[in-house]
Amino acid sequence: MADNIQDLWQAYRSAKEPAIKEKLILEYAPLVKLVAGRISIHIGQYVDFDDLISYGIFGLIDAIDKFNMDKGVKFETYASLRIRGEIIDNIRRLDWIPRTLRQKSKQLDKYYSNLESELGREPTYEEIAERMETSVDEVKDLMQKSSALSLISLDDYIDTNKDVTVADVVQTKADTPDLSYEKKEVKEILINAINKLTEKEKKVVTLYYFEELTLKEISKVMSVSESRISQIHSKAIVKLQNKLGKYKSILFLN
Repeated sequence: MADNIQDLWQAYRSAKEPAIKEKLILEYAPLVKLVAGRISIHIGQYVDFDDLISYGIFGLIDAIDKFNMDKGVKFETYASLRIRGEIIDNIRRLDWIPRTLRQKSKQLDKYYSNLESELGREPTYEEIAERMETSVDEVKDLMQKSSALSLISLDDYIDTNKDVTVADVVQTKADTPDLSYEKKEVKEILINAINKLTEKEKKVVTLYYFEELTLKEISKVMSVSESRISQIHSKAIVKLQNKLGKYKSILFLN
């Protein structure tokens, strides 16, 4: 199949024929489903999965039009960034997030961090609810919404990746000494943060970020509802964000 796909790319490069482009779109359509599935764990309860797929297809088409195979970068790597950027751009345009949610999300991060420092351990839902003067259900709901908000509020991510070029992707592959040190630092922080999660949270994080399963697939593996997986994931994200600090955006770039 590798030979066939290379032939398709060569043919499309020589003559930008719609029929060849359509074949490329069909060939890489599963990539759109994969990216959309991974985003859905953050936003699935607010945006229909089929809509995410539709947004992603436009990103794929754009990637096919702009891809330069001479740069030595895998198309899947390049296209994933454009598909993801297109999906997130469209979600942002829906403008469904109340302004008060942004304020409450910041409060949640602040109270969680303060309580963790005071108690020397992770706070419970009840402790967070008491500090925020709200109910446990409200805290759980806010954690889920905060996960979605974090995904689409990463201005650095949008600025960096919305119009990402092949040159940008290539550049990230060449590690400078400073970059190598930073990668090591981030890895150590992430491992330490993951080790402090509960067993269920560890499993969800592992299946999502390392095994690259979708929300639906994780639900089947763990034999619980998708909403429950989303809830576990949301709580894990809040914990990891507090531990990762300035590196927290890596949780949304996978």
